[in-house]
Amino acid sequence: MGEEDESYRYGNKMNTPIFIFSKDLRFVFKLDKLGLEIASIALPAALALTADPIASLVDTAFIGQIGPVELAAVGVSIALFNQVSRIAIFPLVSVTTSFVAEEDTIGTARPEENESTYLVTDSSMNVETKQLIPETDTGQNAYNSKSVGVSFDIVTTIHKKRYIPSASSAMIIGSILGLIQAIFLISAAKPLLNFMGVGSDSPMLKPARQYLMLRSLGAPAVLLSLAMQGVFRGFKDTKTPLYATVAADATNIILDPIFIFVFHLGVNGAAIAHVISQYLMTAILLWRLMTQVDLLPPSVKHLQFGRFLQMVRI
Repeated sequence: MGEEDESYRYGNKMNTPIFIFSKDLRFVFKLDKLGLEIASIALPAALALTADPIASLVDTAFIGQIGPVELAAVGVSIALFNQVSRIAIFPLVSVTTSFVAEEDTIGTARPEENESTYLVTDSSMNVETKQLIPETDTGQNAYNSKSVGVSFDIVTTIHKKRYIPSASSAMIIGSILGLIQAIFLISAAKPLLNFMGVGSDSPMLKPARQYLMLRSLGAPAVLLSLAMQGVFRGFKDTKTPLYATVAADATNIILDPIFIFVFHLGVNGAAIAHVISQYLMTAILLWRLMTQVDLLPPSVKHLQFGRFLQMVRI
């Protein structure tokens, strides 16, 4: 009985959550093909998440040199801007990533189909060309037959870009939401700050309102860049958003002291530097995305606004 009780207690101990978790822990850190692929996706994404807080700390340090009132005012404005942005950020990024990943996975079979179609067409054209062009002909006819092959090479290179309808739809939705957010924050800056606890007679109101209104001009760039980051994540590419984030944060850190202390713009200079960095990130992501994806849909019917609205509704 004693041995049975001991084995029973040992079995229960092995079924505790900590043992269940650690029992297969070696498989988590196994550097096989799947593990390396996960690490190549997760590590750049984690580094991109750490880049923004570091840049914010440096930004806060520069603003703190102006004065405590300005530092508190900027803190309230940033908190308000982030709260309003968070309403659209989560559904936009998560839905975009899932849709793009789905369409990209389905579309991986299409290049093979297109290639086989072109090969069949090319071979049929060669047969027709052989029938139409006599074997004794040379010169101009040979040149024409070569030009036919060149035309097919051009067609195959044209179709190297991927067409992802969700990418175009997400970018349009992100731009529209960014414009709506900018108009909303600029027009309702004072009542929103009053709701956040900044009184009408508070010395924080003026710098907080100025910073919030200028920072709101970058809202379209923020949401558009987040939509494009969702597209790249759907492609399992987290390095491009990391490079764009680092470039934007470095630009913000460089421009902050220039606008704040050299041009004596104070809080407004910090907001302008941040807006410039956001549009720089958007430009980098857009440039990289245009080299991989056909962003212009054939028609409005190809856009998938309905799918996005259904997912947000859920």
